[in-house]
Amino acid sequence: MKYKNKTIGFFLLLILAFAAVSCQTQQAGNSNAAQQQAKPTVKAQSPTDAYRMLYAAVKAKDSDTIKQLMSKGSLGLAGMQASQQKKSLDQVLENGLVAPTFAPAITEIREERIKDNFGKIEVKNAQENRWEDLPFVLEDGGWKLAVGDLFAGTFDPKETLPKGKAQIETEASNKMMPMPSNAVTNFPEINANSLTKVPPVSDKTKSVEVPKEEKPKK
Repeated sequence: MKYKNKTIGFFLLLILAFAAVSCQTQQAGNSNAAQQQAKPTVKAQSPTDAYRMLYAAVKAKDSDTIKQLMSKGSLGLAGMQASQQKKSLDQVLENGLVAPTFAPAITEIREERIKDNFGKIEVKNAQENRWEDLPFVLEDGGWKLAVGDLFAGTFDPKETLPKGKAQIETEASNKMMPMPSNAVTNFPEINANSLTKVPPVSDKTKSVEVPKEEKPKK
């Protein structure tokens, strides 16, 4: 009888132990799910804010935030690149699809222009020492990088945004570029010996008699 009671008590302890472990596992799962649900959605208030957040996400390798800062068109473009290059979407997006994010520290930002749901900023590309005019769209309540929209030709189709400083300076420098000195006079030399000689005109001229018009007989 004592042996039977001990056996029953042992099984009861096992049941309680399994119940405690199961409860802890469930609580941990609920906690992780709650943390995932509690993660804030990224909402950039301007194109400049969007780029700053994108740069920080790239450096932190935060793929979820990078995706949230991409327009639907940009995600579609990244998906096509991933399929062609046989890479994952996260691998294609790891540098944010733009060159200035390669810089070890965030570079200068200027010339923010906004019109309706379209915006642009100029960001210094330190690697190539030039300015990049990056496009952004207001989508789902936040500004997002619109590289895919620009590629598809759907970004600012009416071209309402003014030109950036870099574009204006480039156009001005092209207009002021001097014409090469040989641009007009750079014709091939003519060799006199290669010209076809025309025989001289004879001084003797032949007279041609014009027949007189006969009057009709009456």
